[in-house]
Amino acid sequence: MLGDYSLGDLGAIFAMQGFAGLILFSVYVLMALGLAIIFGQMGVINMAHGEFMILGAYVTYLCTGFFQSHLPALFAVSFFVAMALAFAAAGLLGMLVEWALIRHLYKRPLDTLLATWGLSLILQQAYRSVFGAREVGVELPSWLIGSVQVTEAIEIPINGMVVMAVTMLITLAVALLLFASRWGKQVRAVMQNRVMAGAVGIDTDRVDRTTFGIGCGIAGIAGSAFTMIGSTGPTSGQLYIVDTFLIVVFGGAASLLGTLASAFSISQTQSTLEFFLSGSTAKVLTLLGVVAILMLRPQGLFTLKVRR
Repeated sequence: MLGDYSLGDLGAIFAMQGFAGLILFSVYVLMALGLAIIFGQMGVINMAHGEFMILGAYVTYLCTGFFQSHLPALFAVSFFVAMALAFAAAGLLGMLVEWALIRHLYKRPLDTLLATWGLSLILQQAYRSVFGAREVGVELPSWLIGSVQVTEAIEIPINGMVVMAVTMLITLAVALLLFASRWGKQVRAVMQNRVMAGAVGIDTDRVDRTTFGIGCGIAGIAGSAFTMIGSTGPTSGQLYIVDTFLIVVFGGAASLLGTLASAFSISQTQSTLEFFLSGSTAKVLTLLGVVAILMLRPQGLFTLKVRR
């Protein structure tokens, strides 16, 4: 016996909390991927990133409701349509924000912080005016309901497995875009030397707008996935923005691998501690651990070596 739990009980607890941590990891990764592109590649502190996530969640809510009312025969595939629409809606809004606001504030990170924080308040009020202050939930198709019985003590929810599968696909797509596409080469060229990139013919303004739009679009997909495991309200995005920035900084702002490693370590630590301690205590201990590591390694877990 260890405390009030036997070794068998502890094994089941760690397995269940480990999987719960993987679901949290999936949402963190989707949020952090978009933020890593915007903050790591562009140097923009986007405090409205959580609101782009919630836009994706509300688009999913509207889309699944439309399928339920008008196309019930296709309701089983409504989530895939909703994710595509969430990406498009958040991405287009992101491109509009970049054109109207962000492009005037490059090289001024504190100004981008204040401007996007104000934008987040505007978006929150817009969601509150349109959808109301109460949280809304999305009804899942029947094939997403239920769980898989692994052992007598361990059950894995199906919707959690779908969220993880979506996260893996999006992560692979982002990696291919950044490291195996013409756009990815242009993004990295602009990040390393904007003047030289423009001199060789790269349209830096278009690259910036597309990069910001894709980062916001991925946040929209995160919001769509979030509806599978939680309800959505106007301020729900603020619950994740601090953790997401923490993940990006802890992993290394320009490192995709660092983002994944950071999201995994933070989500697993927080999920396991929450079972034995209160949620706020678990978050505080996780934060203190990250701060302690950053004091020893301020550049984050992984860094890109760039010739200067």
